[in-house]
Amino acid sequence: MKKFFRSQPVLVISFLAAVLTVFIIPPDKEYIGYINKTVLIELFSLMTAVGGLRSVGIFDNATSYLLKKAGTLRRLGLIFIVLCYFSAMLVTNDVALLTFVPLTLLVYSGIKDEKSRIITIVLETSAANAGSMLTPIGNPQNLFVYDTYKMTALSFLKAMLPAGIISLIMICLLTLLIPDTPCDSGSAKNKEIPKVPTAGYCVLFVICLLTVLRVIPDVACFAAAVVIALIFDRKLLAKVDYALLATFVWFFVFVGNIGRIDAVRDFFSSILSGRELLVTALLSQVISNVPAAVMLSGFTENGTQLLLGADLGGFGTLIASLASLISFQIYRKAEGAQSGRYILIFSLINFGMLIPLLILHMTIL
Repeated sequence: MKKFFRSQPVLVISFLAAVLTVFIIPPDKEYIGYINKTVLIELFSLMTAVGGLRSVGIFDNATSYLLKKAGTLRRLGLIFIVLCYFSAMLVTNDVALLTFVPLTLLVYSGIKDEKSRIITIVLETSAANAGSMLTPIGNPQNLFVYDTYKMTALSFLKAMLPAGIISLIMICLLTLLIPDTPCDSGSAKNKEIPKVPTAGYCVLFVICLLTVLRVIPDVACFAAAVVIALIFDRKLLAKVDYALLATFVWFFVFVGNIGRIDAVRDFFSSILSGRELLVTALLSQVISNVPAAVMLSGFTENGTQLLLGADLGGFGTLIASLASLISFQIYRKAEGAQSGRYILIFSLINFGMLIPLLILHMTIL
């Protein structure tokens, strides 16, 4: 039990929070309305599509090609960071980091510069969080807010573009912290990509995008994900992050129930009114941005500010974004890892980004 809590703390907390509210609001027919099945289906289908594309080696081949362009540690770091930023827009920040952080550790295995290794991974993490801001499918909270508030792709991009661009500029400037010393990064080799499965996963990915844009029904998307996985690699269905899906379900129950408690609803509505950006960003520092977005969505109609608060709130503490925890978990298992030093550098860089971004969006943008 203790091991499970350590591996899935957000899932456990969301479950306990939901169970607690059940004693206040007993189960009834309104519970069915709590669950946003479209968000769950889109997340499931996207994870299946991206898992398939990752399994056939597309990301590895693209990375090995771009690595040949590197010649120094700083340029290498910049390549990884840019890859994380742009890939997170399409394959989510989690997948971007699961792909590039292990590769970074592999490249650095022959380079004795722990500070540079930590800075590179921290900046990759920040870049993945920043890039994921720019599309509805970039991270789970974006997909949830986009669907809950019925945003359009244009309104979404308009709201998030300034934050995404400013964040990228800040991160690129921070790569100056990485020394410009020579390195050998051209040894990576391409592997043959199977054409038919790759085409199938690409079709599924397009279907997912069209579902997010509300062109294709969510039920059709779900059916396509299951069928394509069964045809090409049924193991993909077992690799879906069901813990994340379950976390959403429990938070849907929690938010639905507390929204029916007058005193709680009035309290959150009063502190959120006109402060959605700040409150969401601050709450994200404690419970992470996905549950913060789900929890607070029941108390405000201002989806744009909630979205900004959740995405900017991904910077800051190590638990502010689940993607950040993924990077840390991968790093701390590496040989020679210095977890304390990592947390210190991570905090300095991320709070160094969070504070000016919040000030800019609260005063100018």
